[in-house]
Order: sequence, then C-alpha cells, then structure tokens
Amino acid sequence: MVKAVQVQSACTQFNSALLTKMKPWLNSIEYIRGVSMLGVVAIHVGSQYLMNPTPNVHLVALFEIVSRFSVPIFFFVSAFGLFYRMDLSEPFEYGKFLRRRFKAVLVPYLLWSALYLLHDNLFYGYALLPAPEYAAEIFLFGLAKYHLYFLVILIWFYLLMPLWIFLVRHMTPAKLFLLLAAQILFDYWSSYSVWLWQFVNALPDGSFLKMCLQWRLNWLVLHYVFVFVLGGVLAVHSQKFFAWCEGHKKIISATFLIALITLLAYYYFLLDVRKFSPLAAVNTAHQLSPPGIFYTIAASIFLFTLFQFGKLPAPLKNFLSVLGKNSYFVYLAHPLTITYLSLGLGKLGQVMTAPNALIFYAVTVTLTLSFKLLYQKFFPTFRR
Repeated sequence: MVKAVQVQSACTQFNSALLTKMKPWLNSIEYIRGVSMLGVVAIHVGSQYLMNPTPNVHLVALFEIVSRFSVPIFFFVSAFGLFYRMDLSEPFEYGKFLRRRFKAVLVPYLLWSALYLLHDNLFYGYALLPAPEYAAEIFLFGLAKYHLYFLVILIWFYLLMPLWIFLVRHMTPAKLFLLLAAQILFDYWSSYSVWLWQFVNALPDGSFLKMCLQWRLNWLVLHYVFVFVLGGVLAVHSQKFFAWCEGHKKIISATFLIALITLLAYYYFLLDVRKFSPLAAVNTAHQLSPPGIFYTIAASIFLFTLFQFGKLPAPLKNFLSVLGKNSYFVYLAHPLTITYLSLGLGKLGQVMTAPNALIFYAVTVTLTLSFKLLYQKFFPTFRR
C-alpha cells in the first residue's frame, strides 16, 4: 500500500514537471517585446526631438508619455517567461540558471558596452580608453550608452533570482497589494525626495556610496520589484490568469484607457498649470511616478490580453513576430542609427520638426531592423 502511494506520488510529480516543461510558447510575450522595443526607440527619438526649442507638446506626449510602459514591461515579460515554465516544487539550479542567463545578457552587455565606448570615443574625439576608475563606474552602472542600464538592472534581477522565487512562492493577493503600496512609496521617494537629493550631493566626490546613489536608477532593482514579481505570480497561476483575462476584456481595456488618460493628464497639468518645460514635464511624469506605475501595470495586462485573445489579422501577427524576434538587437543597436541619422539631418541643414521627427522614428526602426534581417540572411549561423 505504501509503495503504491509512493509510486502514485512520483507519477504525479513527474506529470506535473512534464506539463510544466510542455507548456506552449506564448506568442503574446514575443509581440509585447516587439511593441516595447518600438516604445523604447520612441523615447530616445523623443529625446532628440526635445532639442527643438519649440517642440509640439502633443508629439512629445506620443513619444515620451504614451510609450512610458516600455522599459518596465520588459521586466514583466522577462519574469513571466522565466516563471511560466518553472516548476517551483523542484530545486532551483542557481548555477545553471546564471550560466544560461549571463550568456544571454552579461556577455552582450559587456560586448556592446565596449563597442559603444570605442565608437563614441572615436566619433566624438575622446581619449580611446577611459581612466580605470571611470571604466569601473561605466560598466557597473551601464553608462557606456544611455540605454544599457536596462541590462544592468536585468542582471541584478537574475543574481537575486532565489529571492524572487521565494516571494512568488509565498505571495498572496494581500501581500501583492502591500508590495504595490511599498513600490509606489519607494519610487516616489527615490524620484522626488529633496532630502535624498541633498544627501547625495553632500557625499564626497568619487566615493562609492555617492556613485551608487547617484546612479541608483541604473541598477537598483527595488524600482521595479513589483512589476517583476507580478509577472512571476501571474505566470505561476497562468491558467487562472488566462481565464480571467479572457472573461474581462472590456474591464481590462477600460482600465488601460483610464491609466493612459491619467498619465497624460498629469503631463499636461505639469505643462499648463505648473508651467514646466516639455523636458521637465517628461522627466517628472515618468514610469516611476504613481500614475506611471499604474499605467505600466494596466498596459502589461492589456497588451497581454490583446495579443493572447484578440483577433489580430495575420499580416499584423507576422509583423509583430518579426519585431519581437529581433527586438533585442534593435534595442541594443538603435542608438547607432540615431547617431548617424542625426548627423545626416544636420548635414542636410534640417532641424527636428514634428514631421521630421516622425520620419526619423520610422527610418530608425526600419534601418536597424533591416540590418538585422539582412545579417541573418547572409550569416544565418549567428542569431544575436
């Protein structure tokens, strides 16, 4: 009798592990990556457009506010993808996990950082190599280029993976709401605290603590813990999550629309009432502001529902699939395209007007994506 129970238990565990490993690939994750990549490029093209002394504030809103979910949603889908096929009842192979993840993230981060350092030093006429103390700061905080900090934060998420597994395993709805409240308070304090700003400025120049606090947005995972843990929790309970999304499409869409309108209203309030400049308004109504956090959550669930259960035409699915599969390269390489397009725009005597900015954006995405597709065609062995 005891042996029969043991055999039945072993079969149950085997079947559970088998089902976990056999979960179907979710195209929605791939599609979200593609859309998020488009948003990241929009933010960086928006930064170029903000150099115009009289930018169209509505176009700035499109580039810089509507796309604000783009970076944090990457953490959401990363966690969802990790936990979706993970069996939490099995031991976590930390070393194997790090080797696999670091091959996909750490190695590209180091290579692309070195590439951007070399390129920018030659392009802008700097010294070929930075001083050792600056090199350490550059690589620790993702300063080789303005977008590489994302990979630094992702590496920290991977390093702390046992903690996230523990949190996801013991998470309840009540604890999730408490974590959200803590996230809002911490992000508000980190983003807007005058005391923190004064404290950091008072620290001795060159001290490691000052560097860590000064560049806290470039590495401190605490700014994005909730959205990462939320992705993990929803992945673990994916069947319930799928059923809930499919049955509440209208509520999810309405919530997303309300969150977007709220963030846009905050942006226009800063412009019209507080008399902020467009740049200051964008730097205030960001993804770590309270409206920005809710917008990220709403956008994550809305896009997942749309791509998982929405009736999308086949050409759009194919386009989103191409974007998603190549989003990593476009994310890493698009600043190079922006640099040379900006140079070409200047050579032509053109300024970044609203029409030029829209064309600039479309050409940036098209050229970077086309380069990757052509590279894959002629060098199919190399996929990264």
